[in-house]
Amino acid sequence: MNGKGHVRTPNIIVEHMVAKLFEKKPPMPSDRVLDAGCGQGEFIEAIISYCRKNDYPVPRIFGFELDKELASISRKKFLNVPDVIIEERDFLTISSDLLFQYIISNPPYVSITKISEEEKELYKKLFTTAIGRFDFYLLFFEKAIELLAENGRLVFISPEKFMYVQTAEPLRRKIAEMQVKEIEFLNEDTFSGLVTYPTITIIEKSAIPVATVVTPRDGPRKSVLLTKLEGRWLPILNGNLKTAFTHTLEDICLRISCGVATGADEIFVKATDSLESGLKEFAYPTISGRELTNQKTILKSSCSLLVPYDENSNLIPFEELGTLKDYLSKPEVMERLKNRTCCKKKKPWYSFHENPPMNDILRSKILCKDLAPKPNFWLDKEGCIIPRHSVYYIIPKNQIKIEEMLDYLKSDFANEWLIQNCQRASNNFIRLQSHILKKLPIPERLYSS
Repeated sequence: MNGKGHVRTPNIIVEHMVAKLFEKKPPMPSDRVLDAGCGQGEFIEAIISYCRKNDYPVPRIFGFELDKELASISRKKFLNVPDVIIEERDFLTISSDLLFQYIISNPPYVSITKISEEEKELYKKLFTTAIGRFDFYLLFFEKAIELLAENGRLVFISPEKFMYVQTAEPLRRKIAEMQVKEIEFLNEDTFSGLVTYPTITIIEKSAIPVATVVTPRDGPRKSVLLTKLEGRWLPILNGNLKTAFTHTLEDICLRISCGVATGADEIFVKATDSLESGLKEFAYPTISGRELTNQKTILKSSCSLLVPYDENSNLIPFEELGTLKDYLSKPEVMERLKNRTCCKKKKPWYSFHENPPMNDILRSKILCKDLAPKPNFWLDKEGCIIPRHSVYYIIPKNQIKIEEMLDYLKSDFANEWLIQNCQRASNNFIRLQSHILKKLPIPERLYSS
């Protein structure tokens, strides 16, 4: 990786994207092409080669690159090509005076955690897509749309996440106002060593509705209509599983949450069979996602979580912790806890990263892993286990129906719906999250009291 988030695009993908850029829309001599974040100029080379091979005129090509070293490489490479202009500048802050008939890019994948506070504030002023934990590629999409001429074509390769994460909702609304010609899902290992689940998106700037051709990673191509579509795109792209259910899992639950985050599991989690007797009054059976491996619904915990909170979720005064106080006071333990991010935010040094909702979490509940090849659910009927942050827990309002709810969550319909709606992770695992679980449609029998 060079520059800020620059990842070299494989040659076969570069050539494929350039072919899509000009497919049934060959360039004219007066057209302008933009490579947004041109890196070392791979797309520009492929554009010139494609035009010469197909006897098309080479249009005026602009490459913008913020990284000084990469811009210099590109500039030298095309020094003797008069139709190519390389500029060392921030694509995201250029004016929209000059529009382009074609825009192509592999935008940088940079999360908000790697952006300075000054940059965050600047981009929030400039972009409607700069909300929440935004990524750079979302801003590249918005800027490219702004610079695209009427009836112009845009071809981007980016992570598929923009089609379903909540922070990309403003971008989806912008894109749905135009013609989304094609969405092509690529293999997760397209970029060697990186798991990005990349997608090639082809957009034309026109308000006339058209069907979108979808090429899945497996299965036949299909056409869907994304125009003015609200919310997440993933369900409709995956087939939009139909249901007559009008209620969701959220309607029948007290809580659907991620498990407890201590910020230092190596301190607070201990093997139960080796636990000191004095610590047992603070210990609760606990389980992580890795421990949810058996195919049965029976849970078995081999570890305990040391909890410095009372049953009402109040942090117990340190002097009242007895043997737990002695353990936490060990220099190496105290140092580890004080170095956590949560303590730097003025939280007491021996607290958890997040206060555990003890009144809720110690109830009968259903558990599931946050990452799995497919959804699966387990029952903690006694309500004695505290799930950790790699486990989600579901607490129904009607505890009598908890086993009926479990049967439904393990049904084929619920399984397929979750697979269609959940975000992808590495190795084709799905990422179960509370906001998706809450939206799971449920049958009337579970809703009625």
